[in-house]
Amino acid sequence: MSPQAPSDAAREVRDLLRRRPLGTLATSLPGRLASGVVGDPPWPFASLVTYALDHQMAPLLLLSNLSDHTKALQAEPRCSLLVEATAGFDNPQAGPRAALLGRAAPDPSPQARRRFLARHPAAEMYAGFGDFAIWRLRPERVHFVGGFARARWLEWPGVEVATPAALREAEPGIVEHMNSDHAEAVELYAARLLARPGGGWRMTGIDSEGCDLRREGEVARLDFSAPIGDARQAREMLVDLVAKARQANR
Repeated sequence: MSPQAPSDAAREVRDLLRRRPLGTLATSLPGRLASGVVGDPPWPFASLVTYALDHQMAPLLLLSNLSDHTKALQAEPRCSLLVEATAGFDNPQAGPRAALLGRAAPDPSPQARRRFLARHPAAEMYAGFGDFAIWRLRPERVHFVGGFARARWLEWPGVEVATPAALREAEPGIVEHMNSDHAEAVELYAARLLARPGGGWRMTGIDSEGCDLRREGEVARLDFSAPIGDARQAREMLVDLVAKARQANR
């Protein structure tokens, strides 16, 4: 067991979840679907999913009612989402990963749909089909491995950071304004502050601790130097970051 402080591990979990666009969803698949035998007990079942985070940091999934993992969740809502960032390590076991344990349920709110599609705009082409719906995974515990011999369990309330209501309400306007009127600033954030070259970067979301960017299939996270809570503070922070970006690499 690592002596790492819970607060440090919780911060690493938040960072990992915010920087990754996909994970592995583990469910309990009814036996008749897994083996084809009626009355067979459930089987463990894992599948690749893309996700976004809501403003309580709960993962949002766009699932088809026709898929096996949705049928599994309908039968048993308890599930686990594994998110990892092990690429580039000579030994993948040295890379960070987090398994979120919780229960999933459909989330019909417009906010959940908007957040998911902002993070994954390509899903817009099928998100409106009648068999697709947004599901929200409500985590309860997290098993986090920060690297070799750095494993620990965390309770979800000690990990999540909720975005203040004023900022949640202002988010759509802030994102639209930045992408429509200040696209150059978003490009500067990516190129100068995050060392992510190439054009076409867009902001997809903002919360109290940072903002999310996307370019084609690539995502990036820009952390703020201090938490923000409303549109005024967001504007001040984003203006300050533009100034820092323009000074960078000079």
